Amino acid sequence: MIMALLLDLANIVGGFLLAIALLTSLPRVGGDLGRFAGRISGYAWIVGVVALVAGGYFFLMHLISGPHVFHFEVVGILVGLALLWDRLRGRQASTESGDTGAASGVGLLLAVFGLIAIVVGIQGLFTPDG
Repeated sequence: MIMALLLDLANIVGGFLLAIALLTSLPRVGGDLGRFAGRISGYAWIVGVVALVAGGYFFLMHLISGPHVFHFEVVGILVGLALLWDRLRGRQASTESGDTGAASGVGLLLAVFGLIAIVVGIQGLFTPDG
């Protein structure tokens, strides 16, 4: 039960960190969300590790003992990989000085995936463990 909660929370928080490029463009709340994301972005690697461990645990458990692999764990693994991508490749996180806050290209794809991860995490909170 605790692992399922950790997976759901990692999906929600990790999705938020991935989707912040889109969320900052929201009127009235975008600036506040951007400042909050800036404060917690230093802990993104912890969220990534939790997402990878919890997602991997449930992926292996459901792969071996059934009933089937669920989308919650696949999204968790992908969120963990996305958050840890620069650390896994041994590079520093890229920060562009000319960034206007608008997401485009791969950033837009990750932001949309982040929104999907938030929805999947919320759905996981209301899905019975089993």
